[in-house]
Amino acid sequence: MAPRPRRGAATGARDGSRQRRLPLRFLLPALVLVALMAMLMLRGYVHSEILADHRVRPPAASDRVPENVLKGGPVIDARSGRATTLSMPDHRLVLTFDDGPDPVWTPKVLDVLKEHDAHAVFFVTGTMASRYPDLVQRMVDEGHEIGLHTFNHPDLSYQSKQRIDWELSQNQLAISGAAGIRTSLFRPPYSSFSAAMDNESWPVTEYIGSRGYITVVNNTDSEDWRKPGVDEIIRRATPKGGKGAIVLMHDSGGDRHQTVQALDRFLPDLKAQGYAFQNLTEALDAPSAHTRVTGLDLWKGKAWIFLVQASENITDGLVVGLAIIGSLVIGRFVLMLLLSGWHARRVRRRGFRWGPPVTEPVSVLVPAYNEAKCIENTVRSLMASEHPIEVLVIDDGSSDGTARIVEAMGLPNVRVVRQLNAGKPAALNRGLANARYDIVVMMDGDTVFEPATVRELVQPFGDPRVGAVAGNAKVGNRDTLIGAWQHIEYVMGFNLDRRMYDVLRCMPTIPGAVGAFRRSALERIGGMSDDTLAEDTDVTMALHRDGWKVVYAENARAWTEAPETVQQLWSQRYRWSYGTMQAIWKHRRALVERGPSGRFGRVGLPLVSLFMVLAPLLAPLIDVFLLYGLVFGPTGKTIAAWLGVLAIQAFCAAYAFRLDHERMTHLISLPLQQILYRQLMYVVLLQSWITALTGGRLRWQKLRRTGVVEAPGGPVPTRQGIRNDDRKPVG
Repeated sequence: MAPRPRRGAATGARDGSRQRRLPLRFLLPALVLVALMAMLMLRGYVHSEILADHRVRPPAASDRVPENVLKGGPVIDARSGRATTLSMPDHRLVLTFDDGPDPVWTPKVLDVLKEHDAHAVFFVTGTMASRYPDLVQRMVDEGHEIGLHTFNHPDLSYQSKQRIDWELSQNQLAISGAAGIRTSLFRPPYSSFSAAMDNESWPVTEYIGSRGYITVVNNTDSEDWRKPGVDEIIRRATPKGGKGAIVLMHDSGGDRHQTVQALDRFLPDLKAQGYAFQNLTEALDAPSAHTRVTGLDLWKGKAWIFLVQASENITDGLVVGLAIIGSLVIGRFVLMLLLSGWHARRVRRRGFRWGPPVTEPVSVLVPAYNEAKCIENTVRSLMASEHPIEVLVIDDGSSDGTARIVEAMGLPNVRVVRQLNAGKPAALNRGLANARYDIVVMMDGDTVFEPATVRELVQPFGDPRVGAVAGNAKVGNRDTLIGAWQHIEYVMGFNLDRRMYDVLRCMPTIPGAVGAFRRSALERIGGMSDDTLAEDTDVTMALHRDGWKVVYAENARAWTEAPETVQQLWSQRYRWSYGTMQAIWKHRRALVERGPSGRFGRVGLPLVSLFMVLAPLLAPLIDVFLLYGLVFGPTGKTIAAWLGVLAIQAFCAAYAFRLDHERMTHLISLPLQQILYRQLMYVVLLQSWITALTGGRLRWQKLRRTGVVEAPGGPVPTRQGIRNDDRKPVG
């Protein structure tokens, strides 16, 4: 049976399975992003945020408008090339409603019309018809006629013929998808009486006629959009002397409660005077303006409605997601600020002690795989320790002479344990089996300790309830931009988080770079497990479930070498995020258990899931809506909102840096970190989700080290002696 692939042995990016998975890293996140932006663009188009033209032309001269049109009726037929007009017969009223359908007011208007057995014509915009297709279908089902009112409601006198055709075809597409019909009726936006036709609007009317449409204006305007009162609406809508008329009203565009109330009085009153309320073709005794749509045109319309509805639903979901992530971000910041401050005050007050001082020797385990460039600095830093220690370097099948380097140093209390490559958890368990002391400190082979680190790290074990202690991991190579960004992340995110989780008694992770364990606690849970790729998170959760306290020692500082290239950072964070998901899933039964396990399951697991998995997954919504707002508006409010979020983050970062006594100058790169670095973390987490959902298995990724992190007090290494290929991750 072939051995299970382990850290170091599984870095073969050239094997077939690796090559097959590589495209998913870029393809699926890119497809998700493109689909998301496409849905937002479609929503912006349908909501008249994109390609909309809100200009309205002032009145112009009318000397080129035919006299019979200026003095004619409200129905203008220019389909034959010669304009004719029609008026309504006496005692026939055609109620027309513009700008709908509206989800609130159109149903109320339809209810009143149905109650009084009246028909009307609804001139719908494509944007509203696309968003509320069920209302268009109801209009047709109840005997009303539909007319076009363009898609985006622009003043057509400003538009080219191509744009006019686009407005008409998109308007028809929406109606076809909503009700399966086409219509020959059209009303221009911002139109009025025939007598108001001028030299700018008349050419549009002629062109509309050439496209097969009848233009319908009005000769009685209720001016309900002004909301002048019910009585005034009725007065203006009532024709004089029993004449017929086309009445202009609105079922959208604002509060239409006066329109609805006026209709409820207007219809019975005028019916009592002998008026009939009919749609346009009924009033003119003409064939219906509707024709059924079949075949490809019908399916194109239905596809359009489906996409618009999908964009609406997705966008609504994104807005909910944005509200959730906003609440999570603000909630996390508030919790971090309050609880980390409380933690700092508690552990820094005069006379604070975890318990009796811990002075007995401890074992320091250093699992190492191909750490030749770093291991000497690591071991020498331990030799400067102020606390009595023994050091066990567990060489996990290194091929670069790591073990020989340590042995050649000839240092007292330093032992080398060799094993075939089996992975970090196995190396740590091997170290536990060879350790002499009851308290075990674990660190990475690329990390250096300060002289006081071990002493500070083990003091919490004076409390017999403490099973593990997390130290303060810091980025040692912060002189690059990526290193500076990770430095901010370590100080602001990881260490503020650990203070918060310490107070809440649900710290999820003892960092592999600097952590200490009570040996008996590890033995009770079976030692380090290789069930997940985040063995440090896995073991920490297991300790919580077993009833042990896990605390944070802020003064136990360790300096680690952070990834220095995007590919190295990607590999590390991909493993971290995927391993965290594995650990959460592994310990999911804690949600329903009792005792300490249940407490962690109902407090710790939800917090970890919200703050470490869900929040980072939803966080891209902030940037997606930022980009959308910058391009399509409102730009000023969008920028203000983003700067507000950045200010909150900067405040939290500054507070974290003050707690850790760090220089504030590193925060200069915070805005750029939010723009660039955070996006990389999004894609990494998304890829982790894809790997988890598709059942993929992620292998260990060994990062190539450069040895730039020196022991405290030692010479600072220069970069001149580091070859370019040392910066590249192992293939």
